[in-house]
Amino acid sequence: MGVQDDEALREKVREHYAAAATATVTGARSGGCCGPLYGEAEQQALPAAALSASLGCGNPTAVADLHPGEVVLDLGSGGGIDVLLSARRVGPTGRVYGLDMTGEMLALARRNAAEAGADNVEFLEGLMESIPLPDGSVDVVISNCVVNLSTDKPAVFREILRVLRPGGRIGISDLVADDRLSASERAERGSYAGCIAGALSVSEYRDGLVAAGFADVEVRVGDEYVDGIHAAIVRAVKR
Repeated sequence: MGVQDDEALREKVREHYAAAATATVTGARSGGCCGPLYGEAEQQALPAAALSASLGCGNPTAVADLHPGEVVLDLGSGGGIDVLLSARRVGPTGRVYGLDMTGEMLALARRNAAEAGADNVEFLEGLMESIPLPDGSVDVVISNCVVNLSTDKPAVFREILRVLRPGGRIGISDLVADDRLSASERAERGSYAGCIAGALSVSEYRDGLVAAGFADVEVRVGDEYVDGIHAAIVRAVKR
C-alpha cells in the first residue's frame, strides 16, 4: 500500500467518524454499542452523548485494570467514553489523555468531559502513528477498536512502546481475524472504516507486538463479530 493509498484510507476513516460525531450532536445518532460492554453503573456515570457516540467493541478500561494515580493514554478516544471511565478509576492523582485525529470527535469529547466535571483529562489531536507525548510518559495505553483502523500498525506499536514507561502495559479491545483469512477475504467481510478490512490476524497482532519489543503478549479471542472476525482482548508489557 502506497503513501497516497494510506492517506486516502485515513481520510475515509476520518470522514466516517466525523459524521458519527456530528450525528451525535444533532441527535441523529441515538444509541451506541454500549449495551453489554459497560455495566449499568458505568453507563449511569456518563453523559448521554458519550454513550451514544461509542463505536467500540469492548471495554478496555476493565481490560487494563487501572489503578489510582496512573497516567493513561486512550488511542482513538472518540466521544470520550473510555477516557471518562479511566479518569474515575485513576482518580484525582492520575491523568488520562485522549488522542484522536477527528476534530469533530475531539470537540464532542471535550464537551462530554466538561459535562462530567472531569478535570484530570486532556484531549489531544494527532495520529496514533505519531503520538504527541514524550518518551516514557504513560503507565497504561488503552484503545477500543481503533488500532485496526491504522494503515501502519507497526508504527502504532512502536509509538505505544515509546510513550510507555518501563513496566507499563497495554489493555486493548480490538477486532482480529482468524489466521486462515487473507487480506482480501477480510475486505470481503467489511470496510476499512467499519473496522473489518484492516483487522490483523491473531498471529499478526501477536507477532507485531513482539517485533516492536513488547513482552508477555496475549491476544485472547472472544465472540465472533462476522465470519472469521472476532472481538479480542490484547495485553502486553514493556520491560
